[in-house]
Amino acid sequence: MTSTDRRPRILSAVGSGAFAPASEAHLAQELARYGELLATVDGFSSPQARRALADADVLVTGWRTPRVDAAVLDAAPALRWVLHVAGSVKEQLDPEVWRRGIRVSSAVDANAVPVAEFTLAAILMANKRIVQIARDYRAQRALVDQATLGVVGNYRRRVGIVGASRIGRRVVELLRPFDLEVALFDPTLSDDAVRALGVLPMPLDALFACSDVVSVHAPSLPSTHGLVSAALIDAMPSGATLVNTSRGEIVDQEALTRRVGRGDLYAVLDVTVPWALPADHPLYDHPNVLLTPHIAGSVGTEVDRMIDAQIDELRRIASGGSLAHPVLLDTLGTAA
Repeated sequence: MTSTDRRPRILSAVGSGAFAPASEAHLAQELARYGELLATVDGFSSPQARRALADADVLVTGWRTPRVDAAVLDAAPALRWVLHVAGSVKEQLDPEVWRRGIRVSSAVDANAVPVAEFTLAAILMANKRIVQIARDYRAQRALVDQATLGVVGNYRRRVGIVGASRIGRRVVELLRPFDLEVALFDPTLSDDAVRALGVLPMPLDALFACSDVVSVHAPSLPSTHGLVSAALIDAMPSGATLVNTSRGEIVDQEALTRRVGRGDLYAVLDVTVPWALPADHPLYDHPNVLLTPHIAGSVGTEVDRMIDAQIDELRRIASGGSLAHPVLLDTLGTAA
């Protein structure tokens, strides 16, 4: 499509309620600015959705979009692009999308930014024991001798990164200004490639055994489920912290709960299995644990960064350009 052709015809199926109202309005406004917005739908079965599918060049998807399978594609003969206003596309897009020659873009790079920022904050706060000290201060209403706090601090501490994913690499970049030693395990990289990132290559077992904070950034794949095993968790030094903003199934959660229960390990968990733990789960109330409800990724105004990234892709489409953030079929097996 060139700038002299008609404007792209767009069907938005991000799903109502996926974003805050202001972000939903921003998305609709920008889609209409650079293309012809045929409809905004929550699914593909309504008459409105079927009519729009029949004419759409561009399908915009998000966290709440129903899976785009062969049946949906059969109803969309003109479809040429899918713009995903979120990170991973594996839940929403069937491989048939690529087999039919449809080009796909994702906002995964934009979504990596807040996750890395959350991780940086978690690492720095973990070594200062901010959560635990704040809780004790609130309970005691009195200052405590700093020498008795048991604070490790952030000077010359070692941070272990598991996985040189987009987020893992961004965390490495954010950690550079600090007086921290950063080690990295990623089985897909050579030691020289790891050193080129400015960090120390280290086997997984050694990384867990000698790091003050370990942060998990591996993708969720059959091969990584349970990667952070009971043996690795038990090998972590007393007083260390495990940070997980990736996926809950990568960590042996029962083993982590047992080790935390001993009182000598800390955890910052933005993801668990299931996504919301049972109400009586001991991790909720343990003083060594900070649990957050999967908020490390884009929330609030951060969603607009993902929207803007995909609007930029729409502008490229409208002017006959190529996608800047393509998602390729052969990367799905190793992507998050």
